[in-house]
Amino acid sequence: MIGERIKMLRKRNGLSLTELSQRAGVAKSYLSSIERGLQQNPSIQFLKKVSVVLKVTVEEFLNIDQSEQKVGHLEQEWSELVREAVAFGISKDQFKEFLEFNKWKSKRE
Repeated sequence: MIGERIKMLRKRNGLSLTELSQRAGVAKSYLSSIERGLQQNPSIQFLKKVSVVLKVTVEEFLNIDQSEQKVGHLEQEWSELVREAVAFGISKDQFKEFLEFNKWKSKRE
């Protein structure tokens, strides 16, 4: 299950098996065995390395149903923008204020 998720995210990000293994600093053969389901219990360290490259949290690998509900039908670009905003410390309230300001600004123009 985790392997299928990694493979799907890898392909979504346009990465080959070799590219992901190199960027994450993990063995290509081990990554391949995870994706094919031959190894089904990867270490947290492995998941952390791969998750950074794939721009997801480790929790998303472990709790697929919940992450799918959170993301819903948002386009990948939108979800990446939200992740980036959170990484920079932007709170929900700050984001809401930004939206309200832009609504106000567009009404004035």
